[in-house]
Amino acid sequence: MEEKKIMVNENDYEFAMSQGFSEDLAPVPPGKRKWNTFNYFTLWMGSVHNVPNYVAVGGFLFLGMSPANVMIALILSSFAVIALLVINGMPGFSYGIPFPVLLKSSYGEVGAKLPGILRGIIAAIMWYGLQTFSGSLALMILLGKIWPGFLELGGGFNFFGIGLPGLIAFAIFWIVNLGIGLGGGETISKFTAVLNPLIYIVFGGMLVWAIRVAGGIGNILNYSSGVQPANSHLFIYLMIISSVLSVWAAPGASAADFARNAKSYKAQLIGQSAGLFISYLLFAFSSVCILVGATLHYGVEMWNVLDIVNKWDSLFAASFAIIVLLMTTVSTNATGNIVPAGYQLASLFPKKLDYKQGVVVASVISFLIMPWKLMENATSIYAFLDIIGAVVGPVAGVMIAHYYFEKKQVLNTEDLYTPGDRQYANGINTKAFIATIVGLIFPIGAKFVPALARFGSISWILGFGIAFTIYLAITRKK
Repeated sequence: MEEKKIMVNENDYEFAMSQGFSEDLAPVPPGKRKWNTFNYFTLWMGSVHNVPNYVAVGGFLFLGMSPANVMIALILSSFAVIALLVINGMPGFSYGIPFPVLLKSSYGEVGAKLPGILRGIIAAIMWYGLQTFSGSLALMILLGKIWPGFLELGGGFNFFGIGLPGLIAFAIFWIVNLGIGLGGGETISKFTAVLNPLIYIVFGGMLVWAIRVAGGIGNILNYSSGVQPANSHLFIYLMIISSVLSVWAAPGASAADFARNAKSYKAQLIGQSAGLFISYLLFAFSSVCILVGATLHYGVEMWNVLDIVNKWDSLFAASFAIIVLLMTTVSTNATGNIVPAGYQLASLFPKKLDYKQGVVVASVISFLIMPWKLMENATSIYAFLDIIGAVVGPVAGVMIAHYYFEKKQVLNTEDLYTPGDRQYANGINTKAFIATIVGLIFPIGAKFVPALARFGSISWILGFGIAFTIYLAITRKK
């Protein structure tokens, strides 16, 4: 395996600082990089085993696919996620630059605001709110088991669709997420190192329980939801892969934020590849078995892992499982949403906000959007993923096409950190804008045209492919 070189040095860092950039946005030179293979191996494990992901699998099971086919589709999806993170993270590793600065290369200094808003604000903050709410549901179950009277607080109180116990749990968990986000990358790395062994204890235990109560693995694999597939199996495979990519759309677009900390190329390549593949291999088997096993055991469709835990009589088992679920949600939220949103807001308003202030602003907005509306049932989470895929997929398509095919993996960091724009007239790469907007409009528009509706369910793949192809076609036309 050829070792890729780090193309940035201490002088680039000093230059960025001299131009008024904060340390959070300056290129990371070799001497300041601390992440090794283990850090990357553990980085995303919590992001795989979390409540929204299990809810999504619940939706996949009701597309008419067999449990075995859903497992295979999830494993195939892991390869697509690995490719996205490694390929789009390369400029972050090579030049030590974060996502907001990398956008300047693809879109221009002014133009970078569009993809920055799409990924760093719309997608990140929507996910931030959804993850916080999903965690608060787990916290509410825990509080209710410890103090049953908690669930009766407020009587008929209703705050835009959420009762007082839910609002209290959301506020508490919101504060926890804010605190972890303010701690930044080092805090997250330490947090995930403690979390990951616990993930396998909990979900391993739930897997054993599910197989036992279902009467064996054979009953789980033979389960049928009774739903007749509305599409071919191949298209459903694409739907599942696109949905998984939509889960990773935001961190996939801003992969540079994490790759920039790698001590070596092999560290992030091997660490992320092994960590994600192993995580998804176990997740594919455990998620399907747990949801199907519980459905067979309780006699009702179980699409939310929290509903399963809530039915357990053992206070210790339920409490331990919920605490780990809370931790996985915090880990996912921090790495995929809070950190990128903080960086993006600091980049959009460099004179008014630094990273920590950006985290606070993103946190406040995530509360105001009332995210409890986003996870009402298995179909609402699926629709949410389609929207995220349509919004962020085109950004990743343009970034990869620009870096690998137009720039040939060669960037000028001094240009990126010099006020003004040395590359594009008026600070906007119009080619990138055209490709992004077309890639954005088509998958979203497909949702509203009955004849094209099925294409809206592969929104990430469609948006990425359209934007990537259009950008290449425009840039290569002389």
